[in-house]
Amino acid sequence: MSNFICPVCSEPLTIKDKSYICKKKHSFDISSKGYVNLLPANKKHSSNPGDDKLMVIARNNFLSLGYYSHLKETLENLCEKYSKNNVNILDCGCGEGYYTQGVFEKLSNSGKNVQIQGIDISKDAVAIASKRVKNGQFAVASSFHLPVEKKSIDILINCFSPLCVKEFARVLKKNGIFLYVVPAPKHLWQLKEALYENPYENQLKEEQYEGFKLIETVKAEKEIFIDNNKDINNLFTMTPYVYRSPKDAREILLKAESLSVNAHFIIYVYKKI
Repeated sequence: MSNFICPVCSEPLTIKDKSYICKKKHSFDISSKGYVNLLPANKKHSSNPGDDKLMVIARNNFLSLGYYSHLKETLENLCEKYSKNNVNILDCGCGEGYYTQGVFEKLSNSGKNVQIQGIDISKDAVAIASKRVKNGQFAVASSFHLPVEKKSIDILINCFSPLCVKEFARVLKKNGIFLYVVPAPKHLWQLKEALYENPYENQLKEEQYEGFKLIETVKAEKEIFIDNNKDINNLFTMTPYVYRSPKDAREILLKAESLSVNAHFIIYVYKKI
């Protein structure tokens, strides 16, 4: 069985041999790494969209060491709180599957019947996610054209990824839950101070989206201490600052041997109405 639909004709996809196939005979091969590419060429904005391999590897190395485990645990608890015994979860912008894995294992271990799928526009990220979560289904796809059946998802997770409220409303069931994770105002503040003369806080605004009701706002905050240069480099490389910070400041940061930094997040919990 498959939880995906055809990106060409929107018919359900079934898994046959090593491909996803719809009844109109559109076929999409499952890669050797376990994911399927459901991003049509005419929907790409570049030959290799999404985060590049260097950023993906850095983020996977950093997250795998547990620096953001407090965010993972908060997401796990929220999914458990809002899920029934049978739950279908979509991680939209799943990246390397760090949070996807945590949610799947938490709910499975609590006795729930969990179906989980993840999509990301970066094939390098999805390749790691599909290996990390063996019982999930993963696809290269766009948040703005989700290859997912309408009204099929109980919980949708969006963690630092593009927001497409119209698509999220389409795929969520009535009373379905949308978990929207954003950086808090002073997230990575000390990193910004090391890079910029006048660092700025992240702007926050509690939005009301059509078709959704904001029911809860949850914080996941921790100051983390990084005691080695390798992990500092990974943190820096996984952020957008690696491409848009002053060269001199960047070179100083990349030689640092320790860093205390805020890992502060806010999760907006919306219900589809």
